[in-house]
Amino acid sequence: MTQRELAWQSKLVLLAVVPMVAASAALEAQWWAAHQSAVAIWTVGLSALLGLVTWELRAATPAAALTGATITANLMFTTVVFPYEPWRTALTPVLAVSLLAFATTQAGRAKKERLGIAERRTGRSAAQVAANLGLAALATSEFAHSWMADRGWFAPTATAAFPLSTAALAAMAEAAADTVSSEIGQVFGGRPRMITNLQIVEPGRDGAVSLMGTLAGSLAAAIVAGVGTLALRGDARVFAASCAGGLFGLLFDSLLGATLEQFGWLNNDAVNFLSTAAAAGFTLLLIATWR
Repeated sequence: MTQRELAWQSKLVLLAVVPMVAASAALEAQWWAAHQSAVAIWTVGLSALLGLVTWELRAATPAAALTGATITANLMFTTVVFPYEPWRTALTPVLAVSLLAFATTQAGRAKKERLGIAERRTGRSAAQVAANLGLAALATSEFAHSWMADRGWFAPTATAAFPLSTAALAAMAEAAADTVSSEIGQVFGGRPRMITNLQIVEPGRDGAVSLMGTLAGSLAAAIVAGVGTLALRGDARVFAASCAGGLFGLLFDSLLGATLEQFGWLNNDAVNFLSTAAAAGFTLLLIATWR
């Protein structure tokens, strides 16, 4: 099936992410406005500013910028720790993901355009933003907290104050790793190989990997995990778990690309969303073994 025929999967990702994240962000904004107005002002203001900047830079369509702002607001609200500082929330890893994606997307753009694999000049779509960052926002939402609390997962551990925040950080690390590995590998990685059989293929092929791209993606995952750990006041285990989850998700993404995406069963947005989910799930399993 073609990507156009699989467009329903992108809509499904949007449906799975936007209503719940928007509702969570609205509830959080209402609560913080009533109890700690500074948190609400900083969160809404900085999230809106980030959305406007990405739109102005043509890194995202208007709908994508709005989706990203909503996701960012939810992530900031649900990672507040006192004494409050806006940059000591999930805003910092979100910025790291955004900057890494923007910089590497622009790298070697002329070559990517010749190969026909460059990102659209209008920027990312709302579905792409939801596929890359939506799972992180869902993981830290009040709905996820309540669901996990009912199953005994909410209690603080030696690994992280909130396991779901570490899982969300892993999802963001995977999103950065996937984008960076793909963008850098296509330009500087030479002829990549399929992850399943190591056959040499053309750049841009789903499931193709290169040494340069993999190293760049691993570095991106470590950067996001590192700055996120510092921002969220985590420890070495938070960094290790989120970084490992990001790398696992990167591998999972390549495997899905080489199989289900190649077979025409999944489109890129579905692959990206499932890969961030795999990163978060793997991280939660790691945390469970350390409890």
